[in-house]
Amino acid sequence: MKSNWLPIIIAIIIVMAIVNKGSNAYQQNKIAVTNLATSSAQTFVDTVWRGWNKFQIPVYCDSGKLIWYGYQLIANTSFYLGPKGTVAQITNGMNCQNCHLEGGTIPYGNNYGKVYATYPLYRARNNGVQSIYNRVNDCLERSLNGKVLDSTTLEMKAIYAYIKWLGNGLPKGYISGGTSLMKIKYLDVAANADAGKVVYIAKCQSCHGSNGDGEPDKQGVGYKYPPLWGANSYNDGAGLFRLGNFAGFVKNNMPFGADYQNPKLTDEEAWNVAAYVNSQPRPHKNQQSDWPVTAKKPVDFPFGPFTDSFTEKQHKYGPFKPIIVLIKSSNKS
Repeated sequence: MKSNWLPIIIAIIIVMAIVNKGSNAYQQNKIAVTNLATSSAQTFVDTVWRGWNKFQIPVYCDSGKLIWYGYQLIANTSFYLGPKGTVAQITNGMNCQNCHLEGGTIPYGNNYGKVYATYPLYRARNNGVQSIYNRVNDCLERSLNGKVLDSTTLEMKAIYAYIKWLGNGLPKGYISGGTSLMKIKYLDVAANADAGKVVYIAKCQSCHGSNGDGEPDKQGVGYKYPPLWGANSYNDGAGLFRLGNFAGFVKNNMPFGADYQNPKLTDEEAWNVAAYVNSQPRPHKNQQSDWPVTAKKPVDFPFGPFTDSFTEKQHKYGPFKPIIVLIKSSNKS
């Protein structure tokens, strides 16, 4: 952000320059003012969206209490809805914020910053308009490999209230910076799962385990670090099963301590570790009804049929550039 003290410093230097006008000090101060002004003009202004802190939720009123419960359901999903859930047992033990970091508030962390402003929204995967309730249930069925919640339940109302609260003040239809997963550059070659295994062992295994099964929490109701594959991880219908989404997510958020301003993986490492993780076994979801308009399938959606002749393997691991070139040429013809 722009520094608040910069105008004060410039003003002081200007005063010094006036006092010393005609001297060498005047010329030096004039140069200093010019340099500072130039530096100020080049200062990076961070415009990405960041969600409200959970402690800003107005818990002193009934609406705030509902919002707070919604936050808890996002942060501690398994406690309420996991295999040992206190409300229902409908999910795999992961928490929503395993994918929507820090309650869905982190830039490029799969956040909720554009949800309330853009939904109801047409989605090509369903070839129809989805509500926020539909979108939440998509995540429950796919990322949490679970069952849906009725929109009339207290839990769904609370999640909706929390998402609405995060989106307060954003104009309808407005999409803030950092509210989508970052699209990183495609490789010229296919992503390499073997090379990704090396990255995983070096930078991911310490938290997510050598077998990708995560680390359970102390209460035994969920995970401190979520499983990345296996029976308790997201199924192959989840958004992160698409390589581009996974690569963009880990590049800006993993390993621990990384963010979009301080990534710890190269683009190549991100693509390769995505290939390794998504090459591992996980639950399967029937996706025959997904992308009913075949031509609208993303290039990295790995299940046919396709409108091109590329294999499912290439649609999963790449290289994706030849597919994109063919799509663009087809659209021009």
